Amino acid sequence: MTVQLTPEFASKFANLALAHLTREYPNKLTHSLAGPQDVQGPRALHPIFYGSYDWHSCVHGYWLILHLLDRFPDLPEAARIVAVVDEHFTEANVAGELAYLDLPHNRGFERPYGWAWLLALSAQLHSLKLSEAVRWSRVFAPLTKTFVERFEEFLPKATYPLRVGTHFNMAFALALTLDFARQTSRESLEALVMNTAERWFLNDVACQAWEPAGDEFLSPSLMEAELMRRILPPAQFVEWFRRFLPDLGAKKPATLFEPVTVTDRTDGKIAHLDGLNLSRAWCQRSLARALPAGDVRRTVLFDSAERHLQSALPHVAGDYMGEHWLGTFATLALEA
Repeated sequence: MTVQLTPEFASKFANLALAHLTREYPNKLTHSLAGPQDVQGPRALHPIFYGSYDWHSCVHGYWLILHLLDRFPDLPEAARIVAVVDEHFTEANVAGELAYLDLPHNRGFERPYGWAWLLALSAQLHSLKLSEAVRWSRVFAPLTKTFVERFEEFLPKATYPLRVGTHFNMAFALALTLDFARQTSRESLEALVMNTAERWFLNDVACQAWEPAGDEFLSPSLMEAELMRRILPPAQFVEWFRRFLPDLGAKKPATLFEPVTVTDRTDGKIAHLDGLNLSRAWCQRSLARALPAGDVRRTVLFDSAERHLQSALPHVAGDYMGEHWLGTFATLALEA
């Protein structure tokens, strides 16, 4: 039976996020110091995104609670969600985040993963059907502008993509950024993302899928395909996908269809592999829906997605190394 996002799942994931968004410690700072004045704690450096163990997880934790509230307005956690966003999304706090980003040695901070999630959060604010959302989106606008400009500056000079299955994966970042550009009618950014994706990936054929690596939470091959699904017209994508994974109907490369083993969920890097199972399920479901009815690859992808989901869903909660972020990827998979 196909598992979908339900109000029960949404409530569970919302509670997990609400528990960690304002939890300052433990915290893994990605922080460059230009001098002793930069030796500060997470909340002093990041007055909004100081929780959830790291900056990018806090960003997509806010995306998660607002997305779940958008999907299920009657969530029992609705009042708490509105309260925590209202408390943190203020002009003073945005100014504090910008002050950090504007330091010369922080130009590359959180590129590209955090950049993309920040824009996804901005898109969610833009589409949110709440009276408070207009004010939140207006207050948030300077952060949105900053990361749009950083993508516009960076992508033209990025000669090569990063294909790893971790935070540096460019296909994932471009997919979220493209969604943002389309949802907020930023045509020039949309064109830049599409041109970059085609420059990097359009001619890829016969993917070998040398994965997983031991700390990956994204499938480099499936994430690339999921980006190109967004980029190309449907018929052109089906042909590109056939060339990219020519033996998919025979379940090859076999590694893509076997859920990965997670041996220690208290180890932050090994715990990434639960996220890989979830993100594979997300991509496999989405890619299957893009194929023609009757295509044997649809069954292969849907069946694999369900196995990956069943492997990972029981472990979204249990240890902080996973529960500070896995709810987001479970939501992506369950909605695909």
